[in-house]
Amino acid sequence: MMHTLADLHVGEQAEIMGFTDELLSLKLLEMGCLPGTWIELTHQAPFGDPIAIKVSGYTLSMRKEEAATIQVKPL
Repeated sequence: MMHTLADLHVGEQAEIMGFTDELLSLKLLEMGCLPGTWIELTHQAPFGDPIAIKVSGYTLSMRKEEAATIQVKPL
């Protein structure tokens, strides 16, 4: 079973493996979410949405629905 970014807990790190949504993946690629890039879930809103990740030297915020399209390999 492949994990997604939405499965991670605050403080966990993972490597981006791929995407399940082709259209959204283009936007994510432009923002530095490239396969092979290491990311860390740094913040999560009280009700779980949105989340913030550290990627490519900056913090990126996204909805949990978007995070569920990013396949990752946890450390």
